[in-house]
Amino acid sequence: MNIKDTQIIIAMAIYMAAVVVIGIVFAKKANKNSENYFLGGRSLGPWVTAMSAEASDMSGWLLMGLPGVAYWCGIADAFWTAFGLAVGTYFNWLIVSKRLRRYSIRANNSITLPDFFSNRFRENKKVIMTLSALFILIFFTVYAASCFVTCGKLFSTLFNQPYIPMMILGAVFVLVYTILGGFLAESASDFMQAIVMIVALTVITGVGVFKAGGLDAVFENARQIPGFLDFFGMATPSLNEAGQQIVENGVPAFGEAADYGFLKICSMMAWGLGYFGMPQVLLRFMAIREEKELKTSRRIAMIWVVISLAVAVFIGIMGRQIFPTEHLTSSEAESIFITLSTSFLPPILAGFVMAGILAATISSSDSYLLIAASAVAKNIYQGMFKKNATDKQVMTASRVTLLAIAVIAAILALDEKSVIFQIVSFAWAGFGATFGPLMIFSLFWKKTTRAGAIAGMISGAAIVFIWKLGISKLGGVFGIYELLPAFIISSIVIVVVSLVTPKPSKEIEEDFESILVESK
Repeated sequence: MNIKDTQIIIAMAIYMAAVVVIGIVFAKKANKNSENYFLGGRSLGPWVTAMSAEASDMSGWLLMGLPGVAYWCGIADAFWTAFGLAVGTYFNWLIVSKRLRRYSIRANNSITLPDFFSNRFRENKKVIMTLSALFILIFFTVYAASCFVTCGKLFSTLFNQPYIPMMILGAVFVLVYTILGGFLAESASDFMQAIVMIVALTVITGVGVFKAGGLDAVFENARQIPGFLDFFGMATPSLNEAGQQIVENGVPAFGEAADYGFLKICSMMAWGLGYFGMPQVLLRFMAIREEKELKTSRRIAMIWVVISLAVAVFIGIMGRQIFPTEHLTSSEAESIFITLSTSFLPPILAGFVMAGILAATISSSDSYLLIAASAVAKNIYQGMFKKNATDKQVMTASRVTLLAIAVIAAILALDEKSVIFQIVSFAWAGFGATFGPLMIFSLFWKKTTRAGAIAGMISGAAIVFIWKLGISKLGGVFGIYELLPAFIISSIVIVVVSLVTPKPSKEIEEDFESILVESK
């Protein structure tokens, strides 16, 4: 190991030590009871609520996946995805946050998403609770795998070590940290990590523009690539038989620009629909200490999201000008942020910037693991099998579940050729279609029935799998992002089934109406 690698490790170790200290500081309060461990006792301030919600949501995808897409095929896919996410973020904070915070308390002080859905419909047989917990377990395991892939690629690229041991090392660190501190530690560290992420993006952008010779040089290079800067077209790298981009006389080869029509734009903007069903974001709405502070949180969140997404897309465009032939596959392209950082920054500073990727990964994976574990321990173990379980037993079950999920996620992450963007897109669609329509109808339509809720969840999740693994293979109009048709079908199913089944009980309607009264 050379001096440069040692300095990078030192800088990252300082960051990781700070994360562990946060876990230790909050461990005592977090372990006081299950509500503190899973929801922080509803004590988050507006800044921590906003920043931790967005940091836990974006993950390493923001620093690796999104720049990688822009580097590989130009601005269209990356821009319309980012635009959809920004719009989805705004409306989620605007219309969902306050009502969910209020309704979750009314619904028997629910502290998890399955709790809320089950209590919202006053279930006796916990079908909604069990199904939602299982779906959370499935999709968050996939999500955690994407985070472990990020860790593996980061450490493998930085230190020129084999991918699998580096991925396992990152997974172990995340697991230990999550077990230690719970939701409060996770949220506090996510706040710090959100700051690290946006600083890292900004620093690399500034240094990269300088090294590239200015903004004009960056965009002039991009204009030379057919479709690279088109909002309604897409660059198409020319590939050899091995799937690598062809390089001719030191210049990467591209074919003619591909069409990028209205349906494709709608498909990518559909990413924004995912926010309505994203547990790690929705839990922050439930955990804030005062409902009135959500307005401040919304403004903070939007500023962070818009800046971060815009800069991440630009880094991919800039990277194509500075290192045109460095990454010759779509998977390798996701390392462009690492390449820029280690090439242009002093090792110590590069280490802290690399901590931005680690920050993004930890802030997401600890959220995913904790929410999945809470779904199993609180909603399945205690909710179904041992209703008289003590808080200590629930938390023990949670930690055992954390270990099991981490092991499965690590197995899923063994393939170093995995594309982070693709893994995240599937899990995102799963949550968006399974919980998004149900969340909206639960909060805003009094006639939503328990049967409609169950049918909506199942249909949303099923269509994601069916569309992704089968229908999308037909291409053409069927090649759209699976979240869009799944979200629409789930919404239709909720309405139809709710209208043909017995209406909600008087108590359920009174709960709903009391929330409307409080909002006036």
